[in-house]
Amino acid sequence: MTDSTSAVSSASGSARAKAAAVGPALRALLSADAQVLLRSRQTLVLNLLVPLIFLVVTARAGGQAAGASAPLGGATFEIGLALTYGLIASAMMGYSITVARDREAGVFQRLRVAPVPTWAIMLSRLLVQFGAAIVSSIIVIVIGSIIHQVAFSVGTYLLMLVVALFGAAMFLGIGQAIVGLIRSTAAVNAIGRVVYIVLILLGILGASGVLGDAVQNISAWTPVGALITLFAGVQQLSAWGWAQSGALLACAGYLVVFAGVGIRWFQWEAR
Repeated sequence: MTDSTSAVSSASGSARAKAAAVGPALRALLSADAQVLLRSRQTLVLNLLVPLIFLVVTARAGGQAAGASAPLGGATFEIGLALTYGLIASAMMGYSITVARDREAGVFQRLRVAPVPTWAIMLSRLLVQFGAAIVSSIIVIVIGSIIHQVAFSVGTYLLMLVVALFGAAMFLGIGQAIVGLIRSTAAVNAIGRVVYIVLILLGILGASGVLGDAVQNISAWTPVGALITLFAGVQQLSAWGWAQSGALLACAGYLVVFAGVGIRWFQWEAR
């Protein structure tokens, strides 16, 4: 009994020691990844430039205050679409390209030699990109409400931020799937841009109905369409219905499926 108790105590102490050792390593990884992201000012600007330009263009095209008719269905839709594109740029494209580039440069091979768990290496990357996506979302929400002259309540702002968190996680999952299934940095970059363009077209042209009812219905269930539906839903909770609940389930499904694929087939080496 004494030997068994000693063994359990020893195993528990070893687990605590490992956990204590991971903490400083994870903090160091977070600091290094954050510094790399902050030095890439061009990436940060581009992540904000597209949604902000979209907000300005749609506000000018509408030519009226929020609540009136607008080219794409009003301020609610346009702010949601701008937020969604910001999340795609920062969470999906930014993450997948950065991971593919570092993998090709051998960064992950060197990190795996260090006494750091592999999950900590990836968690650091995900957390930094997640934080960047949230900061971008806050800026777009505030500027979008000013440009479109929309006065949201504090609760609505918080709900929009929650949806942005959910959307960032979903697009990070899609980015993980892209970089997990494709090893070449050039291919990841090219495919990421194609996916980005397709999602933009589905969001603007599909949701507007100019391509017909069939495309409009399909676009509503894409990652872009589902997330825009959620943004619109939290801005008008009184109108929440099956469409919004279905969009929530769709986003959760995209997150689980793409993240699972990306984690399962991720390769630590470029070749």
